Amino acid sequence: MKFKSVPVVVILMACVFAFLPTIAFGASSSSGQQQLDKWDFRWEKPAELTKLPEQASAAGGWQGVTDDKPLYAPSEGTHSAWIRLKLPRLSDNSGAYLPNVFGQDVTVFLDGKVIFHSERNNSFVTNRIVLALDTLDSGKDMYIHVESKRERLGLGDGSRFGDYQTLMKAYAKQDLLDVIIGSAYICVAVVMLICAAFLVRQQLRSWLALCIVILSIGGLIIGNSPFLYTFYGQYGTVYQTLFDLSLSAFLTSLLFFFEQLFGCGYRRIVTHFRRLLIGYVLISTAMLIVNLTTDRSIANLYSEISVKYLGLFMIIQFILMFGMLIRQLWIRNIDSIIIATGLVLFTAVSITELLVYYSSDQTYTFFWWKWGLFAFVISLIVVLGRRFADQHKQIIAYSRELEIYYTELQRSEKLEIISQLAASVAHEVRNPLQVTRGMLQVLGQKNQSKPGEDDFYQLAIDELDRASVIVTDFLGFAKPQMENVVELNLAEEFKHVQGIIVPLANMQGGKLEIQMPKSLCIMGNSSKLKQAIINLIKNSIEALEGSGVVRVWAYEEKQEVVIHIADSGVGMDENMLERLGEPYLSSKSKGTGLGLMITIRIIEAMRGSINFTSEKGVGTEATIRFPSAGTFQQTSVGA
Repeated sequence: MKFKSVPVVVILMACVFAFLPTIAFGASSSSGQQQLDKWDFRWEKPAELTKLPEQASAAGGWQGVTDDKPLYAPSEGTHSAWIRLKLPRLSDNSGAYLPNVFGQDVTVFLDGKVIFHSERNNSFVTNRIVLALDTLDSGKDMYIHVESKRERLGLGDGSRFGDYQTLMKAYAKQDLLDVIIGSAYICVAVVMLICAAFLVRQQLRSWLALCIVILSIGGLIIGNSPFLYTFYGQYGTVYQTLFDLSLSAFLTSLLFFFEQLFGCGYRRIVTHFRRLLIGYVLISTAMLIVNLTTDRSIANLYSEISVKYLGLFMIIQFILMFGMLIRQLWIRNIDSIIIATGLVLFTAVSITELLVYYSSDQTYTFFWWKWGLFAFVISLIVVLGRRFADQHKQIIAYSRELEIYYTELQRSEKLEIISQLAASVAHEVRNPLQVTRGMLQVLGQKNQSKPGEDDFYQLAIDELDRASVIVTDFLGFAKPQMENVVELNLAEEFKHVQGIIVPLANMQGGKLEIQMPKSLCIMGNSSKLKQAIINLIKNSIEALEGSGVVRVWAYEEKQEVVIHIADSGVGMDENMLERLGEPYLSSKSKGTGLGLMITIRIIEAMRGSINFTSEKGVGTEATIRFPSAGTFQQTSVGA
């Protein structure tokens, strides 16, 4: 599972988009050029159609139009218009650049001759036109005839005259940014699709939904770009089809992505609406296919279905999405905050551009909405990355808990087996050992006259004594139950322990430091507690291997008494530390590991816990926690 792919995708998009504004601003450079400030405009009524500029000029009805307030919206039943503009003083290699000529059919006349003509069978009406002019054309009238059944018809702002090569560069760069942005989205979506091969099933649905969202956004931007219509206008139907399909895919995948993040909503309303939306999209797509294969025979019906009804679905969908976000914000869901931030940025940019559009009499060209949409997509990617990271953390936490559970289970099974073994065998083995020891002592006394044999008898007796100690440890391990549980003052208990263990520390060359407050009290058995503490301190002293310090201190924390026993000895590696408490695991040459097992059982019988930390060459620290005397009594009464 490759979670690093999420930040990589974000960085890729950020890097691609970081330099793109420079392209847009660079394309609008107009140094040394003359702006077209005003021109004449004439609407053509159906009964007054003219085909030649001379006829249009003589027909009258012209009105002056300025660059800051151009005419766009035709009246009902008007589908064509004439534009007349006077050419300024021109130099050699001059040209005219008209970036916003609105019409499906456009014809440009100069000196009564057609110098440009374009016809489109799709609904895209924005035309970019660059024309080569001569010095002799200075002061002449240029006529432009436009026809369209769409909502825009006429000449927009931004027209200018200047060096033809410079204008051609601007012409080539104009709207190239849309293609780059759309291609970047598609590239990111492809990268994400490749990364999907490394995801598990429960992550795949939301990941693929986001891939389709990003892919469809790329299709929307490219399908709506005037760049392709300008240079490859013969494929206009393909671009418009791409736009329609991308819009349908965007809406359904975005709603599905929200459903994966925040659930099905009240009474599964989101799921029901998604199914309804998918049904509408399938019907709309089927109508699109029929329209394309029958040479646009149902163009009007398809336009009504894909515009009016889709707009209604979009309104309902975004209301649902905002409702889901508000509900998640109410419960302080961090994912909803991130998505809401991106959505608010997109909405703020879009609303601002709409206000500018309507305040400019619908002459403004939308541009910045793409960057607001980019912020929204980034928020979606960040949220999905957070979800994957959280799932990864949960899996790791579950794996660790499972590992701890199995370790404890194995330990419990081992302890149970050893307990049963100790209870059944220890008594039977102890008696033969004692008899054998006595016989060896008798034989040793009878054979004192033979030199050298005393050492053999004494060695055998010592080994039998060691075996007896092991059996005694087994018995102590098998029956660690607490008897005579009383309140113990740790200061008093450790005072007795100190008297017993200090001589051993001095003999080993180490030093024992005990700091024990007099107010700490626990419940337990005094002899068992001393046995456990002595075992731990003895192990620490032996770990010093000569000079060193064993420090013991205690305090009360959250109704628990905490005891620390730390040494500056050789320490243990992680493998040894994880296996502490297992039978026959010991770092001492003659150790059995049973002493530590008995110590752990005693501490657990007193409702305590013990934890070890160690570092090789630094030392080991044991941390013991007992419930305080008051807490122990309260839990006993409650039980």
